[in-house]
Amino acid sequence: MIVVDPRALTQPVGVVRLMATVFTCVSFSLVASAGHVVSSPYWAWCMFTWCFCFFFTLLILVLEFTSVHAKLPFAWDDFTTAFALLASLMCLSVSIMYPVFFTCQACPRQIGASVVSWVCFGFYAAEAVLTRLRPSGQNSGFLSSLPGIMKMLEAFLACLIFTSLENSQYVGSPGLQWCVAVYCLCFIFAILVIILSAGRLASFFPFPFEKLVIVYNILAAVMYLTATVIWPLYSLRGNKRPSNCGHLCAWDKLVVVTFMTILNVIVYTLDTAYSIRLVFCVRSQ
Repeated sequence: MIVVDPRALTQPVGVVRLMATVFTCVSFSLVASAGHVVSSPYWAWCMFTWCFCFFFTLLILVLEFTSVHAKLPFAWDDFTTAFALLASLMCLSVSIMYPVFFTCQACPRQIGASVVSWVCFGFYAAEAVLTRLRPSGQNSGFLSSLPGIMKMLEAFLACLIFTSLENSQYVGSPGLQWCVAVYCLCFIFAILVIILSAGRLASFFPFPFEKLVIVYNILAAVMYLTATVIWPLYSLRGNKRPSNCGHLCAWDKLVVVTFMTILNVIVYTLDTAYSIRLVFCVRSQ
């Protein structure tokens, strides 16, 4: 039986979610009215982010308003906290990306969408803070823990790398193809770790899942370290930025991939160090 809970809309977290729903809708509406940018993965990423955040925020509001969330087979608070953190990262990325690539002084709707996107980021950041302010002693799930946050960050940075990749960048270059393989494999295994941990399926493994994750983190960090060296060496060496390179220049995408690769190798290294400390130092005490 469905029980309506008005507090889902009147409590501070509910109000913040309502505002985030409205402003994400305004963002993608303004951008859609301004027109589609042909063959731009960054434009597609921006539109996907606003639509994704709008849909899931509205879904969370509906599920909490009807109390259906209490019947779901996973930790609801863990899910909503993780979503708020992920939405904050995604809105932050598009709030930087969209004005850099798609706004101009004579583009009022694009400027308005950029401003509203920053407002969306503020609301999702506020939601993340509010959802993490839980009563003392209440356990948090994997997604809202530090290892879960780092796993989501690793997958998020990989998505930004995929957004900047083009076939012409790595076709015919074994070194760059290795880098793409690293990005794909690490992304797939990061998603698997998130699903298995959040779904509480790790207990079905016949061996310690935490130690398996440590081995994966070490391998992923080493693989990303090789990509950090190989990608700029093969893609940027002797390849200066063209003089006619505009806002959507292919050379800029090479730099974006390089920068995101460096960020991800740092995250994987921190994730590895924290996992080793958590498993072999803290839990052994």
